[in-house]
Amino acid sequence: MSYVLGIDGGGSKTVCILMNDLCQVLGRGEAGSSNYQSIGIEATLQSIQSAIHNAVEAEIITNTLKIDAICLGLAGVGRAADIEVVKALVQDLQNNKLPIIWALQPTNILICNDALIALVGGIGQSVGIVVAAGTGSIVFGRNHQGHTKRVGGWGYILGDEGSAYKIAIAGMNAALKSYDGREISTSLLEDFKQHLDLESIEDLIEVVYRREWGVKQIAALAPIVDFAAASGDIVANIIINDAVKELVKATSTVIDAIFTADSVLEVVTTGSVWRGKCKIHERFAASIVKNFPEVKVIFPRDEPAYGAGLLALQTTQK
Repeated sequence: MSYVLGIDGGGSKTVCILMNDLCQVLGRGEAGSSNYQSIGIEATLQSIQSAIHNAVEAEIITNTLKIDAICLGLAGVGRAADIEVVKALVQDLQNNKLPIIWALQPTNILICNDALIALVGGIGQSVGIVVAAGTGSIVFGRNHQGHTKRVGGWGYILGDEGSAYKIAIAGMNAALKSYDGREISTSLLEDFKQHLDLESIEDLIEVVYRREWGVKQIAALAPIVDFAAASGDIVANIIINDAVKELVKATSTVIDAIFTADSVLEVVTTGSVWRGKCKIHERFAASIVKNFPEVKVIFPRDEPAYGAGLLALQTTQK
């Protein structure tokens, strides 16, 4: 029996699954961040090593594990230089004293970005589109010919339209404009005050600037806009509809680039934005299906690490 490892490495956590050649998950482990561009290669190695150890520790009690393939889907890995760095990391993994036997060949080591494994895990195959809208946003697709197309993923300054960060920023901006009298009144003004325990909306300056809030802290405020939209606030609904339009436009761009208008395919939606109360998923799906009747919009069938496991298994079957 063949055993493979699928690894999903992101900015907040690393997930590893141990899978056999029947696509059965035998173990799952988690560890900290493995975005080497943020935390450095040594810390990334430690996180991946810990996730692997946690995934295999139960199985090695009764079996000697021989790992035949590995797939690492890591955030921020897209350039050739990034792949070379991760290749060296995989070599270091094999030199460490993990309780497994490595039987890797170069053809059985797959390094890719996290969008591909989210696609494969979410749909169950490598053909389709993933629309990721969490703290940031990106749309990625792959067709039957193996051609890929990415739209977005440029980060919170240059892009990330439709993301939780951009929704939160738009919400705070709308609240301040309402306070100034520049825009129509919105419940967002009071909503932000209450949520952040502010005496005045002017105190947002202290929260956002003087506390040096980062992207994740600001993105975490997106549910305030979502709830206001679900409650019928006009301004909040405009913000949500604008986010939907951006995500639909990005998805349509991917379809036009590598599929045909009548292609039968699935679009999987991942990320915190889709779990809101204002039916953003339904709004997005309705718009996509209106333009592309053969497209089905779904929630993920499985996690990205499972997709990495499937891709690793494919390398053993060639």
